[in-house]
Amino acid sequence: MSINEKQQKLLRGLPGIDRILDISKKESFFVNIPKTVMVNAARLAVDEQRISILNNRDIYENRDTTDSFILRRVKKHVEQIMAPNLIPVINGTGIVVHTNLGRSLLPENAVQNIISVSRKYSNLEFDLEKGKRGSRYTIVEDILCGISGAEAAMVVNNNAGAVFICLDTMAREKEVIVSRGELVEIGGSFRIPDVMAKSGAVLKEVGTTNRTHLQDYEKGIDANTALLLKVHTSNYAVLGFTATVLLKELADLGVKNDIPVMEDLGSGSFIDFSRYGFPKEPTVQESVAAGADLVTFSGDKLLGGPQAGIILGKKAFIDRIKKNPMARALRIDKLTLAALESVLSLYNDFDNAVETIPTLRMLTVEFPVIEKRAVKLAGMLENIDNPGLKIRLMDRSSRAGGGSLPLLQLPSKCVGVNLENCSPNSLETFMRKNDPPIIGRIEDDTFIIDLRTVDDDELTLIKTAFATL
Repeated sequence: MSINEKQQKLLRGLPGIDRILDISKKESFFVNIPKTVMVNAARLAVDEQRISILNNRDIYENRDTTDSFILRRVKKHVEQIMAPNLIPVINGTGIVVHTNLGRSLLPENAVQNIISVSRKYSNLEFDLEKGKRGSRYTIVEDILCGISGAEAAMVVNNNAGAVFICLDTMAREKEVIVSRGELVEIGGSFRIPDVMAKSGAVLKEVGTTNRTHLQDYEKGIDANTALLLKVHTSNYAVLGFTATVLLKELADLGVKNDIPVMEDLGSGSFIDFSRYGFPKEPTVQESVAAGADLVTFSGDKLLGGPQAGIILGKKAFIDRIKKNPMARALRIDKLTLAALESVLSLYNDFDNAVETIPTLRMLTVEFPVIEKRAVKLAGMLENIDNPGLKIRLMDRSSRAGGGSLPLLQLPSKCVGVNLENCSPNSLETFMRKNDPPIIGRIEDDTFIIDLRTVDDDELTLIKTAFATL
């Protein structure tokens, strides 16, 4: 690409990196900025201006190469480099366990425990009673067993890891019988058959997509069968002409044939949500009581805690899993344990857990509370001096999210926003790039904020964002 004389002059006027570093010393903003950051920011600023000059053949002034202009660019890049990539956002989508937005929010006691544990040394793997090396699993094992009724427990990094290590321990190079209707796929195209293949277990499908009977399992059992696996279809539902085998029936079959039975609950819960008018979901306690030898579920979905994969069951099997070399690769760190222990402690009082754990509180909050919050936000936005801003209250539905309670639609109140001469997509982009980002959804050609997942202390931040339009 040829360049004209004015472009050549501007390019020659671009300062070198050394000069930028020298003149930056005169401004207080740059005093404590590491040199490596300054060098990277200066290079980005100069490259940015070089590209701007080359792409604009009609430049008639040299303001773009002055020291002050370049320093402003450098400052912008320093701020971008120094800013964390992982930041809080305001969830206005109405999806409570939003996988892309970090899933469950932690209750305050968990946050405080993380801060406390992270600032000091801890007894992560030290037995204070015996004065020697201990196991990190013991930190939450007793409380998990107390809540669930299981004999033993351990925790790994997520539920996929929990399923993997159970299969690897119990059924490597052996057959695992699963109903064809339970070969689920979770987020990121992660499928039960794929996990099983990686674990070294051999998948043996029985039944059909919509109907599986106990006799299908019975016919599938042979000398190479190591495990009967039941997978709870927590992220979808098959309706109509269907049949599934109850866990109790499968457990009895396992006892009869001396074959362990495992259930992957996915989004496991200690709370019976049918008490709140939700579709019935199996609780962890029910699965243990039904006779499952192993039960796996997530810590960061309906449980309302940090990302973790929880394994409960018979002590003999849990002990084997703990000795699997993969346990070290899949183990969780001290901060996750600190958060998980704090969340689990709240389940000593189930009613208090529902009020205190954000995920449970948002799922069960009564409609008038959401409506009051929506009316308040709508009023705040209407008071903004912008005649092009159109605000309306809308009745919509929220979702549990995270692959949980797939049939549940939660009545909610939303605030719909339109701006003259601005498309809903452009409005969504503007809000997404706000500080803090505000994530909503678009419906009926309107940008919508669902107040089920918005805290009261976030309303002012939302108003401030719209006030800058």
